Amino acid sequence: MRKILFCLILIITTTAYSEKILIPMDLSQTDHLKAYGITFWWLTDGGTGEWLLNYRSGSFMFDYDEDIVAECQLRGVDYEVISDANANQIYAEVQDENTNMDVVRLEKAPRIAVYVPPTAQPWDDAVRLVLEYAEVPYTPIWDEEVLNDKLKDFDWIHLHHEDFTGQYGKFWLSYANTPWYITMVTSNQTMAEKLGYAKVSKMKLNVAQKMREYVASGGFLFAMCSATDSYDIALAAQNTDICPDVFDGDPVDPSDNQKLNYDNTFAFQNFKVINDPSVYEFSDIDIPAEDLLNTQETDYFTLFDFSAKYDPVPTMLTQNHANVIKGFVGQTSAFHREFVKPSVTILGEREGTDQVKYIYGKFGRGFFTWYGGHDPEDYTHKIGDPATDVSLHKNSPGYRLILNNVLFPAAKKKKQKT
Repeated sequence: MRKILFCLILIITTTAYSEKILIPMDLSQTDHLKAYGITFWWLTDGGTGEWLLNYRSGSFMFDYDEDIVAECQLRGVDYEVISDANANQIYAEVQDENTNMDVVRLEKAPRIAVYVPPTAQPWDDAVRLVLEYAEVPYTPIWDEEVLNDKLKDFDWIHLHHEDFTGQYGKFWLSYANTPWYITMVTSNQTMAEKLGYAKVSKMKLNVAQKMREYVASGGFLFAMCSATDSYDIALAAQNTDICPDVFDGDPVDPSDNQKLNYDNTFAFQNFKVINDPSVYEFSDIDIPAEDLLNTQETDYFTLFDFSAKYDPVPTMLTQNHANVIKGFVGQTSAFHREFVKPSVTILGEREGTDQVKYIYGKFGRGFFTWYGGHDPEDYTHKIGDPATDVSLHKNSPGYRLILNNVLFPAAKKKKQKT
């Protein structure tokens, strides 16, 4: 009797051990965003997992563990318990040379930082909103941390909707007398003085250069909205003055556009800066929001298909349950294709136009991703509007693109089974 009981326990234990947990990411998923949070939580706790590229829209799989089951139930994330035999069938399918699928191993949760000023308002950053909803921990950093070489403490950094040119977002004409604008200017000027800079623009340039070094040494940089183009503009203009006197007390260099050096930039080339302080745009890179508002009903961008086995990075960054995604505007909404460097990979575009929405590239040993627009679930999110309630958009394909980038540094190519 004892022998039979022992065998039954052994069978049960072996069965449980050999089971897998599959978190599907197709339309069956109840909460796509918190599914990333589950994955991040498990990696942070020392666990490992797998990202099944293009399998049911980029699903996750783990060895069976009751803690994962409990956490999925607690957070409202759909999951499936599958046998080891079924898991092997999935491996065979995704690694078959005739399918555009693959598997990457998720080994270690990246250390996340968000570049954001202490005075930031709730409407400032959709990335912070989705990180908090997905329960992915992050550390806020700003200029002092960057310039004191704290970037090395992080694996992935998101740039707040920042103006790296030192022009305070070019909000001067409409908002110069508003309390939030005055607070923003004062906090930047106070920080510049504290760190020994005569101008905010000089401080922001050094911040951009530090981030450039960070990426070159293997870091991951993600930016949205005005942080995308203003970052490259600052790097291109490092040997000239593009700030009108209302921002820094002295006039622009009359030859500023002739002195731009596109060799310093990540993503853009051949653009011209707009140094009229009454014009909202930084340069001609951006598709102005007012040009898009009349086409809001048809404003969608399409994700490109990539080879999962041979182009795993862009494949990871575009994992989604939808490949046509509704657009959204911001201070920087999208990019004119003509200014995108040939070395940069276009991940998403508005078909039939020159509008590019989502791009990535390599620099040194690291990667950068630029994502145009302010908030994927608020087409025209205005200054002072309440923060988006992300719980109303828990299956948002636009937010998924952000979380793909957050998880990307954890991925390692898995060797195929022989």
